[in-house]
Amino acid sequence: MILYPAIDIRGGGAVRLTQGDYERETPYDADPVDAAKRWAGEGARYLHVVDLDGAKAGSPQNLDVIERIAAAVPCPIQVGGGLRDSRAVKQALDAGAERVVLGTAALRDPEFLDAMLASHGDRVVVSVDARDGRVALEGWTEAGKEGAVEVVEALSNRGVVRFLCTAIEVDGTMEGPATDQLTEIANATEAQVIASGGVGELAHLTSLSSNTPANVEGAIVGRALYERKFTVSQAIAALS
Repeated sequence: MILYPAIDIRGGGAVRLTQGDYERETPYDADPVDAAKRWAGEGARYLHVVDLDGAKAGSPQNLDVIERIAAAVPCPIQVGGGLRDSRAVKQALDAGAERVVLGTAALRDPEFLDAMLASHGDRVVVSVDARDGRVALEGWTEAGKEGAVEVVEALSNRGVVRFLCTAIEVDGTMEGPATDQLTEIANATEAQVIASGGVGELAHLTSLSSNTPANVEGAIVGRALYERKFTVSQAIAALS
């Protein structure tokens, strides 16, 4: 499994939110490029970058930071946050993203998703973020009515080949991933699934590697790395 160190950008800095709550923010690096260099220097094969300002605004707000991150590290990055039209997607790719992560727009606008899949194929990741098993929208600020499992199954049939699945209840808590929900989602698709939320110790990564379906290809880790609960290299070893 692949480790994806997370870099969440808000107000120009690297931060982490607890359970997607913008009022529960912990600041870390004043310059997100410093975090990117640190994770890459420790052996990260991929980075996960989120424009939190963009997610809230509905359009990219930190393209300059994303461009600097992409230029500063040898590993590829995937970028999400506010990518709700073709122009925004192109801007993220032009800034250096290898993959784009689509959330609300992919779930609400089938024509947009189909166009992005036709244009960019496996460079498109669809984010399905769930609270109590239901999909959350608009940067996690709006509760949806559809079940995450059903949404993943339907989008798989439309040609999505990679999902990012976050259990909002545990995101940023370091109390452990929502393995049962992740397993249910992964069993509903043949696409690759990236797990996100709740990792706080190496045992959590070992459990993800050992106790989830084979199509769970990786795990996103944020707060635990920033607070040095373990290193990137230790996390990579736990996932392998």
